[in-house]
Amino acid sequence: MPTLPPERAPLPEHQPHEQRQLAESFGSDAERYDRARPRYPDALIDRIATGSPCRDIKDVLDVGCGTGIVARQFLAAGCGVLGVEPDARMAEPARRLGVEVDVATFESWDPHGREFDAVVAGQAWHWIDPVAGAAKAARVLRPGGRLAAFWNVFRLPPDVAEAVAEVYRRVLPDAPFDLQGMTKQPLDGYQALFTKAADGIREGGGFSDPEQWRFDWEWHCTREAWLDQMSTHGAVTRLPPDRTAQVLESVGAAVDALGGSFTMRYATVAVTATRTGAARPDAV
Repeated sequence: MPTLPPERAPLPEHQPHEQRQLAESFGSDAERYDRARPRYPDALIDRIATGSPCRDIKDVLDVGCGTGIVARQFLAAGCGVLGVEPDARMAEPARRLGVEVDVATFESWDPHGREFDAVVAGQAWHWIDPVAGAAKAARVLRPGGRLAAFWNVFRLPPDVAEAVAEVYRRVLPDAPFDLQGMTKQPLDGYQALFTKAADGIREGGGFSDPEQWRFDWEWHCTREAWLDQMSTHGAVTRLPPDRTAQVLESVGAAVDALGGSFTMRYATVAVTATRTGAARPDAV
């Protein structure tokens, strides 16, 4: 369930779902990813699990399940879950922790006639073709089932954000991501992502008009927890080890200077729609 880094808007021929090298960089340390990445609000899981217009959710398909963070939350809510994950390195800890996983990209995955009450994607839908993904979801959802793609969007406190941005300016002066985005409203940068997901759902067919949900929450973040999570971000996973160590050491020193911990504000945003009509006949 990789996070889209705060990169400059990609050119049309380099959409996120086409950046396989970045998407597959997260499996380099799957155990850290599972340990460090935040979970999702119980209110979101409960709303999906009990909010179908026709039924409580029993069968969930977790797209881009990664190490099974989302899948385990739905298992705990009493749902049956199947994950689809293209990186076998990420799927391995998910399986070890009790999640059934098919290793495949969602676009090429064969459901073998299986149907689901919900198709969910936590921190992963931007790695999937938004139209083909929505059409595939319509194909495998039962009538009244829900498609829900959601993201955790964090906002660093201003002093922490500026300290982190300064480290990147100094250590990675040619970094291909927008440092200004760290100190501005992060939801503004994600809104294009939400819009693209909603447009894909409309074009894929077979769904009600998409809606957007938002859940705000906070997390007290220690120096160690933040460095652990930073190590799983796309801006860091592709760095050579010496540059990674330099970034983390510098950010750690900056957080120490600010007191050694801070409160992170999160907004978890979902783009969601209900399966209504027939799936497109060309859905794959």
